[in-house]
Amino acid sequence: MQGKLKIVVDDMIPFIEGVFEPYAEVVYMAGEEISREDVIDADALILRTRTRCDASLLDGTAVRFIASAAIGTDHIDFDYSNSHGIVVRNAIGCNAGGVMNYVFSALYGCASRKAIPLEGKTMGIIGVGNVGKRVERMANYLGFKVLRNDPPRAEAEGRDGFCDLDTLLESSDIITLHVPLDASTRDMADASFFSKMRDGAFLINTCRGEVIVEEDLIAARPHLGPVIIDTWRHEPRINRELMDVTDIATPHIAGYSYAGKQNGTAMAVRAVARFYGLEHLYEFFPATEVIEEESVKLDLRGKKQGEIASLIQYNYPIFTDDFFFRINPDDFVRLRSEYQYRKEYYVDY
Repeated sequence: MQGKLKIVVDDMIPFIEGVFEPYAEVVYMAGEEISREDVIDADALILRTRTRCDASLLDGTAVRFIASAAIGTDHIDFDYSNSHGIVVRNAIGCNAGGVMNYVFSALYGCASRKAIPLEGKTMGIIGVGNVGKRVERMANYLGFKVLRNDPPRAEAEGRDGFCDLDTLLESSDIITLHVPLDASTRDMADASFFSKMRDGAFLINTCRGEVIVEEDLIAARPHLGPVIIDTWRHEPRINRELMDVTDIATPHIAGYSYAGKQNGTAMAVRAVARFYGLEHLYEFFPATEVIEEESVKLDLRGKKQGEIASLIQYNYPIFTDDFFFRINPDDFVRLRSEYQYRKEYYVDY
């Protein structure tokens, strides 16, 4: 490629500073502040989900490649990108392990606090992609019955092993949401959705806040069991009324594990490197500087619910995240940016 690349990078992406400097002019900016004027002569963007990539940002610019260091792509206008020759890559599955850890820490933590037995319970997983598959494997390992709802997968693979949404809602003791945000999932969890859930059922949302109609969830709250919310409809602004009726509230950090952040940055860097032929970065992976990158192996087979809860909480004390968020709900952005990435735990399936 002729000339020196220019890359605009969201300054909250970890482990990336200094990586591209030998090959490109690199500009670091707050993702929510990046404007068309900032990218007018940029060749590539490396972003999170805080930057809306549509005509208002990209029209008339030199941008030809967008790499997202996150799973979500609802911030990207694919129709515009495709029609203007802009290639987009996201970090598919980068934080699946961290989100799985969050789900089970929340589940066992709330069950312990409320003395809810989990033996023989049915978990309904809505959206069985990279994250949902990890949740499914852990649920099976721990002895839960599992129901799966994923219309795109059911259409592609056949309906065996999947169920319709109504069946899942009516039959599940625990419902966990892992869908992408698109026209089919926006406002999916509305009054009708909640009315079909079992009395006392858990609800866990770690995907996108816009999937839930928050006012309908508040209205349905009296008949539900524990409610765990990590993603919010109007982030970084928080619905305080909803927060007040949740059992666990966190500032969109379910996937904030050390390994997840390493994976996301590595995938974004490699995507840019391969597009522009930067061979020295084809296999880039962030240096492991401290012990926090190590994952912890847990043996949970044959253990009682209390033992499982204790081991998981020891490795991810989720109520600490809940506590700091509740006392600082207006500090949503700061709590995320200063979050101490946690170790992931895993099991031998």
